[in-house]
Amino acid sequence: MTASMDEKIEPIFQEVLARNPGEVEFHQAVREVLESLGPVLVKNPEFAHYKLIERICEPERQIIFRVPWVDTHGRVQINRGFRVEFNSALGPYKGGLRFHPSVYLGIIKFLGFEQIFKNALTGLPIGGGKGGSDFDPKGKTDGDIMRFCQSFMTELYRHIGEHTDTPAGDIGVGGREIGFMFGQYKRITNRWEAGVLTGKGVNWGGSLVRTEATGYGAAYFVDEMLKVRGESFDGKTCVVSGSGNVAIYTIEKIHQLGGKVVACSDSGGYIYDEKGIDLELVQQIKEIERRRISVYAEKHKHAKYVAGGNIWEIPCQVAMPSATQNEINGKDATLLIKNGCIAVGEGANMPTTPEGVQVFIDARIAYGPGKAANAGGVATSALEMQQNACRDSWDFAYTEDRLHKIMQNIHKDCYETAEEYGSPGNYVVGANIAGFIKVSRAMLAMGVV
Repeated sequence: MTASMDEKIEPIFQEVLARNPGEVEFHQAVREVLESLGPVLVKNPEFAHYKLIERICEPERQIIFRVPWVDTHGRVQINRGFRVEFNSALGPYKGGLRFHPSVYLGIIKFLGFEQIFKNALTGLPIGGGKGGSDFDPKGKTDGDIMRFCQSFMTELYRHIGEHTDTPAGDIGVGGREIGFMFGQYKRITNRWEAGVLTGKGVNWGGSLVRTEATGYGAAYFVDEMLKVRGESFDGKTCVVSGSGNVAIYTIEKIHQLGGKVVACSDSGGYIYDEKGIDLELVQQIKEIERRRISVYAEKHKHAKYVAGGNIWEIPCQVAMPSATQNEINGKDATLLIKNGCIAVGEGANMPTTPEGVQVFIDARIAYGPGKAANAGGVATSALEMQQNACRDSWDFAYTEDRLHKIMQNIHKDCYETAEEYGSPGNYVVGANIAGFIKVSRAMLAMGVV
């Protein structure tokens, strides 16, 4: 059972479905936000008069382009590139680039729509956008990836800029890919425009803490949710799905905060280590050797690897889905609650299905949706832009302190907004309404544009 939608908003959602056929992830993201907005229109009737919901649901610009490149064997390859510039009311479009075979317009629009509200919640002057390609970097040589990135940027460069649209990384796009794309942008434009891409190397315009930011931020957000319930991470058993950048630094920060992560995963299966995950080994396997997580069990004989297993079957008090969208369904959510889970923090974007979200809300656990809990990554990207704009470089401690305060403020904003609109403790309602109001007021101020 999912939440019902206000009768004034239902026709708007039906119009979104009709105008965007087949884009199921985008439909899911829009519905999740619109279900929260009924009380907002009651308090702010001008939002309905100026059709702000309809305008926010329609991207300002959608760019789709061909990406031809030549692989190591001399074969011509063709991929498709995307950039959806969704909303610039609060600042230049900001959002990552995802390189993965599953990428199509509907996924980019879902991610871009979420990014509008996530970026608004940071309190920083950034709008919402997203991009990527159906290119798969797995198994490709560095030369293949360089040639693809150069071809991708040869088209994308004309649509971006530090005052227009500032992409970052996402799944399949790390420091290597950002470097290749920045090099091509610089080559074409003849400008050292550091703020145009974030996630750069720290020795050429990048920011300390950017690598750790999404994972650290998610852990900080859950820590705040636990605090208002008189709890903490101390002594808690935790499960973190995934083993990429977000998962690795979520694990690191949870360990620093006193929790114990006992499981993580990749697309092949999960590992369970009751002694607590050996983070250095996970980093060695994933970041250096680029191998499967199953190798962990070969190195630690006491650990168990379950091929194709469901990590959410492992009893825990804190669950941190940090892999991909829709990885926790209603059945998984029910099992987590049954096994004693009291807090969920989404490190990934929309990792819980609508049925799963409803289970968490009905159980009144501390549930932090991605647009709030994983906003640390984009917040630190914006801090990188600040450093680039003033030709400065901050140390790790100062930057992490800025991140921590931003996550505390996001939690406070979501918590207080949920209270104000009659849904105490419901961070989904709090995050959706707080983000929507920030964007809507800016749009009202600028007229019908």
